[in-house]
Parts: sequence; structure tokens; C-alpha cells
Amino acid sequence: MRLDLFDLELVLHIVETGSLTKGAERSSISLQACSERIKKLEQLYAVNLFTRHASGVKLTLAGQTFIEHAQRILQQGKLLQQAMSPFAQGLSSSVTLWCNSSAQSEYLPMLLPQYLVENTNTQILLKEAESSIVVQNIENGTAKLGLISSFFKSPNLQTLDFSEDPLVLICPPQHELTQYEKLNLNDILNYPFVGLMQYHSLQQSIETQAKLLGCQIQYRLRLPNFAAISQVVASGVGIAIMPKRAAQRNNSQFAFKQVQLEGEWANRRLLLTAKNFDELPMAYQHFTQFLISQSSLLKLLSNHELIDKNR
Repeated sequence: MRLDLFDLELVLHIVETGSLTKGAERSSISLQACSERIKKLEQLYAVNLFTRHASGVKLTLAGQTFIEHAQRILQQGKLLQQAMSPFAQGLSSSVTLWCNSSAQSEYLPMLLPQYLVENTNTQILLKEAESSIVVQNIENGTAKLGLISSFFKSPNLQTLDFSEDPLVLICPPQHELTQYEKLNLNDILNYPFVGLMQYHSLQQSIETQAKLLGCQIQYRLRLPNFAAISQVVASGVGIAIMPKRAAQRNNSQFAFKQVQLEGEWANRRLLLTAKNFDELPMAYQHFTQFLISQSSLLKLLSNHELIDKNR
């Protein structure tokens, strides 16, 4: 026998009326059906819930304990019904994710379709910003959830690992910098660059690192995306810095060389960040769990791309 919420309500009705007959009437069942249900409950728990008297019934000690738990279970049932009701009526939930340009262009486009197909009443709003701005917005309460570079993580926020996201230098095939396996930012700042538009958070981050070294990047051309930059660099116009994942993706179409960049700012990881993940609204918690569950998939895809490149 399975526990039935109807049986819990039946017991409460009997207690409230002090009678099996009246309890059965309040529950809209026959007295015989009422007696059979109570008998099965008592058999299930191997206890007597009531003592019978000429004037009606009274709870035993076991019955009093049963009632205490039954009331809590029924209350939880009501809360569950209230929580589910908006979904049954087609509730729409909205999640805003603040992220840097790398996350927005290289990772989220392949992950979000699955989530949106599985959660048809959810809308996701992506807001691109430099990682330091994302951190600032979460700290001051403007934002709830962010995807940032590990170089900018804050001790005031919680973080969860999402994916590796190193930056690399890309050069024309015959460029003199291609002779090096690794380079620091200050080794390349005297060369002409091809970069993203000024409003891109990644370009702002790179320019900030250059300013810390007392330099200003000289751009020959600014373009809106990594594919366009890759094409122009392959043509010999200049060098560029982009996420390794974007470089690997575009290298199959455009001929350029990749050089590893050294420094914490370049060998970064993408982190999910929030003030407190456990205190996020339920829609945000659900979305966060999905993103973290996909981190192993991203690692697997990166390994496959590396193998394909080395073939």
C-alpha cells in the first residue's frame, strides 16, 4: 500500500469531527470505505490510530504522532501545488547572464540551444562586458550571474570552474614572431595589430594589460569578429590576440600561425561567478547546474580539436 494524501486528509477529518461517520461524510466517502482505509493505514504502520468509544473515536499516542506528521506532509503538498501551478499555466522565466566576449562567441552558442529546447518557457539574455565590469556589477547587485576570466575573480564572490580559455597570438605564416614557441605581451607590442572593435570586452582587457606595461597598441584595422580578424591576419596585415578556441576554429579556414602567450592574464579559465549560488533564484540555479554539467563536454571537444590539429 502506498501512502495517499487523501488518507491523511481523511484522518484529519475524523479527528476534527470526532467520528468515523462524520469524517467519512466530510471526505465524501461511505463509512465502510472510511473504515477500510483506516484499517489499511493501521496495518501499514502496525499501530492503532484510534480508540473507539460509544461517543466516537479518540487518538492514541501513535495517532497523535501520525497527525503531527500528516499535517506537515499536507502543508508541503499545498506548497508544492502552489509552486507547480505557474509552470502549468505556462510560466516564463528569464535569466540574465553577464559574460566576456570569449564566452559569448566561443562557448555559449553551442550550449544554449540545448537548454532552450529543453526549457521552452525560459528566456536567456546575454550581456557582454569586460570581466572586471561583470564582477563589479555582481558585487553591487546589478547582476546575479556572470561568466568571467579567472584573472579577474573577486574574493567577495563565489566561483565555479567552467572551462579553460587561454589567449594566443596569431601571426601571418612568414612573420618573424612565428619562430618563438612562447611570448610575453611586452615582446609583441611594437608590432602592428589587428583587433576587435573598441566596444568588445576582450579588446578592452588586452588594452588594459598593455597600458600596465606603459604601452599603447597600434591598430592597423579593427573588425567585429574573430573570423574577420583571422582572414586579415592570414593576408599579412598584422598580428592579433584571440582565444585559443577561436584560433583553432578559424585556423582550418585561414592560414596563420599560433604562438602561446605567457602570463596569468593570458592563461586564464572561464569561471561562473555569483554572490552566493545557493541564494540565486531557482531559474538561475537550474541554469548554473546545466552550464557546469557541460564543462566536461567542452573539455572533450577541446581534446578532439587538438587531436585533429596534430593529424
